[in-house]
Amino acid sequence: MTTPPDTNVLDALQHQVAVFARRAEQTRLGGLGQARNSMDRAAYLLLNRLSQEGPMGVKALAAGMGIDSSTVTRQVAPLVDSGMVKRTSHPEDGRAVVLQLSPRGRARLEEVRSSRRELMGVVTEEWTAEERNLFCELLTRFNQSLSAVHNALPQTAPAS
Repeated sequence: MTTPPDTNVLDALQHQVAVFARRAEQTRLGGLGQARNSMDRAAYLLLNRLSQEGPMGVKALAAGMGIDSSTVTRQVAPLVDSGMVKRTSHPEDGRAVVLQLSPRGRARLEEVRSSRRELMGVVTEEWTAEERNLFCELLTRFNQSLSAVHNALPQTAPAS
């Protein structure tokens, strides 16, 4: 059985999340070195998902990211134009389009991942391995809970 959260802790938590969001936006958690801030968040998340899960259609990509298909279509267009993502025909249904990471996209993603990995190392260099692991576990759990709450909210239409 869990105990009700202390309102002071919830106040501190919401404040720290706001500070984190500001710091993340300031640095865009863009890493260190030449690749610093060289890829926006949407591109990184799309490329990362394609890297982890392989080729997929727009609908599957949108569902996995918790955004709508039109947003994915809009965000993936510059990645296709720049040669980082390829559009191919679905192997079983030639009418359907599948998105996949190109060799150029894979190389670019690894460059950015490496830069961001280096930044995370610098930020947490005074932490123990246990602290890093615990923070990662808790941040993952927090993001999953935040996503679940977001998905449970009624979807509102954009204002006209």
